[in-house]
Amino acid sequence: ISPVVALGTNKVAAVMGALTSFVTFIRSGKVNFSIIKILFPLAFIGSLCGVVVVRQIPPDFLRPLVIMLLIGVTIYSLLKKDWGEASTYDGITVRRLYLSGLIAFLLGFYDGFFGPGVGSFLMFAFLFLGFDFIEAAGNARALNFASNIAAAGLFMYFDLVNYAYALPMGLAMIAGAYCGAKIALKKGASYVRPLFILMTTILIGKQLWTLWQ
Repeated sequence: ISPVVALGTNKVAAVMGALTSFVTFIRSGKVNFSIIKILFPLAFIGSLCGVVVVRQIPPDFLRPLVIMLLIGVTIYSLLKKDWGEASTYDGITVRRLYLSGLIAFLLGFYDGFFGPGVGSFLMFAFLFLGFDFIEAAGNARALNFASNIAAAGLFMYFDLVNYAYALPMGLAMIAGAYCGAKIALKKGASYVRPLFILMTTILIGKQLWTLWQ
């Protein structure tokens, strides 16, 4: 299938997993709605813009930049060994509000336009704001759901989804997201941090492999 249809198919599947994870974190009280209610619509709008643009411009030129950013995220996370173990978030300031709003919009746009690594970038952003790994994961899933549902809806409107692949993928992602969120909530930061680093490293390898093909 074409790259744009592949992206649309992936978004329809991903929105099912993102919703499952988002709801699971909400039920456990690990989503900070005071900031998410502001950032959610920005990520949503950004993703809509990304889908509109990707129909006109192939996104592969972003891959080298994404690889470099993912490497930076991984190195920083490895060096900050106690990062995200305890929450130091003390509320939103005007400066943080503008910065986090811009990041939410840009990552939403990126998710609609291309997408690889957006979960890692969202986690990193919330960790930088002072949230612990579990709270960062819950907040990241909220914005990931916002960008996914916006992109999925627009791809469906443009008839750029292969449902024969999207639906079974989505069902598998629901099961995976539920199990992953439950284990994260049970095990805490000691589980999420190494898994975050591992999955980001694997994603770097996948993007390098694709780049070299």
